[in-house]
Order: sequence, then C-alpha cells, then structure tokens
Amino acid sequence: MRTDQILTRLERVFARLDREPERPAHLQTPQMSRHRVVLLGSTLAFYLAIVVAVLTTSWLVRLDWQIMFFRPYEQWPQLHAFLDYLVVLGQRGPTAVMVAAWLGWRSWRQHTLRPLITLGVALLLLNVTVGSVKLGLGRLGPHYATEIGSAELFAGGDIFPSGHTANAVVTWGILAYLASTVVTRRVLSVVSAVVSLSVGATTVYLGTHWVSDVLLGWSAGLLILLALPWFEPLIARTEAYVFDVREALRRRAETGRMPAPVVSALTPLLSAGGKWQLRPVTEPAEEPAAAPAATLVATIGGHSPAPRSAVHPAAGRQHVIRSERTPVTPAGSRRPAHTERSSSRGTAARPVAGG
Repeated sequence: MRTDQILTRLERVFARLDREPERPAHLQTPQMSRHRVVLLGSTLAFYLAIVVAVLTTSWLVRLDWQIMFFRPYEQWPQLHAFLDYLVVLGQRGPTAVMVAAWLGWRSWRQHTLRPLITLGVALLLLNVTVGSVKLGLGRLGPHYATEIGSAELFAGGDIFPSGHTANAVVTWGILAYLASTVVTRRVLSVVSAVVSLSVGATTVYLGTHWVSDVLLGWSAGLLILLALPWFEPLIARTEAYVFDVREALRRRAETGRMPAPVVSALTPLLSAGGKWQLRPVTEPAEEPAAAPAATLVATIGGHSPAPRSAVHPAAGRQHVIRSERTPVTPAGSRRPAHTERSSSRGTAARPVAGG
C-alpha cells in the first residue's frame, strides 16, 4: 500500500475524531474525590498487610498450604473443563484485544482517543507495579513448592501477586471507569467484580496460585483503578499530542510532496561517442524562425555554433566573420584521401568546387 493511501485512510479516521465528543454533558471525567481517596488508602493498607503477612510466614501462609493440600481440582473434577476456559478472562493478551476492540468503537463513536489512551495507561501501570513486585519477591507457586509451611519467597518465582487476577480487575474494571452513564457504570462495576473474583478463585482451584496471591492481585488491580483520576491530565495531554503529530504529518505531506517531472517529448541526440541519448525537451528561448543549416549541423556534430561577434558597417546587422565561421563539413573526412593513388597517376587532385 502506498504512503499517500495510508495517509488518506488515517485522515478519514482523524476527521471523525476531530468532531465534538458525544458524551453526555452531565457525566464528567472521574475526579479524585474524598470517597475515592479513602478507598485508595484502605486498599493500600490491605495490600501492605498481605505482603507483611507473607513475609513473616503468618497464618495466611498456613492457609495457603492447607488449601493446596486440599486440592480443589480433585474434589470437584467436573468443573475442571469449564474453569479452564473461564481463566482465560484473566489472561493479558485475549482480554486486552477484546477490551481494546470495544473501546476502539467507543473512541470512534465519541470522537475522542481518551478510552484507548486510558486503557494503555492502565495496562502500563499494571505491568510496572505488579511486574516489579513479582520479580522482587520471587515467590514460587504451589506446583513448584519445595518446603512445606514455607512462604517460598526469593526463590526465582513470579506468581505473587496473581497476574491473572490483577489483569481481570483492571481490564474489565476499565469498562466501568469509562462508562457513559451512571447506571451503566454501576452495572459494569458489578460485572467486573464478579469476573475478577471468579478468575482469582479459578486460579486457586487449578492450583496455579496461593490464596494470598489472589488477595494481593485483587488489591493491586483495585489500586490502579482508584488512582486513574490522577493520570487524567496526562491522558488529556497525550491525546492532544497525538492530534498535534497528526497535523504535523499532514502539513508535511501537503508541502513536502514534490510533483513528478512531466516530459512532453524526448529528443534523441547523437553524442560524441556515437550512442543515442534521451534528453528532456525544455522550452526554447526566443530565436529566429529558421536556424542556419551550419548551426544545426554543428550541434549534431558535437560543436557549439560560433558567436556572432561582428556587425556589418553598411547593413547594421550581425553576421559571422569568415575567420570565425565554423566549417560546414564535420571534423574529419568521410572518405580516405587516396594520396598514393593520386601520386601514382601523376595527376593533380580534382578541385572541390566546379566539378
């Protein structure tokens, strides 16, 4: 696909986004209210409490081992096939594609890039916060545990907190965060909570996570959703920057695209080496209607015509002095001189003129 076709399609997309948003006027961007700050502080305290409980190998670690030995997947094997599919709702790739498709349609309809940018910011925060804790604590999962009753920390693992659970909270919770009406926001909040709780419980059933992993994953995802209003100015600046880049690219495409040279005719000229060359014809300057034959022959032979440097004293017009006039015949004779044959006959050479 050519570059101009790509720019045309992008221009059509951004032309729709340039229109005014269709969001209801009564629904404002979520703000960091006092209620949200209280929820954020409580969730952060719960998050730290779980980390401390695991670090100190408290009763929470003993509960992890008890449920691990209980083996829920053996107690209810009939649920295994269904829960294998349900846990996909917490995987990063499939859920991000589904939610991004929905928010892309929302961006198209509301003529704004805010939904997609908000999803990108939330996923970036999720990767940074959850990933750093995973790698920092290095906890092993139930299937790889080596010492009964141990917290299995700093052993090279990466399952604390649960990434499936935190991703389910953020990915499905972002739909409620970006809801267009209050009723829709409440309904989607309940749906996202049910989905995230189900995904976390499923990981415990399958034996891939400890109970404490799931608890920390829930709180980690909720912290990101609660802190998103602090990033709204960044989201707005990012959207404005994207549109500015679009405008710069459009101006560059309009001013920097040079038209291709159009050649109406090509004149074949014989070069000095005997090869044909194709040269574009340019508009000639003002010249006499009929060029002298000597000038045309001299041009084809590779010579430039002699300058008109003398003026006749009587007629007052330019003409070429005989001493400066270019010979009519091209350089070099087309026939051999035959000097030997002429000298053998003893006759003088025939004159050029008069014969």
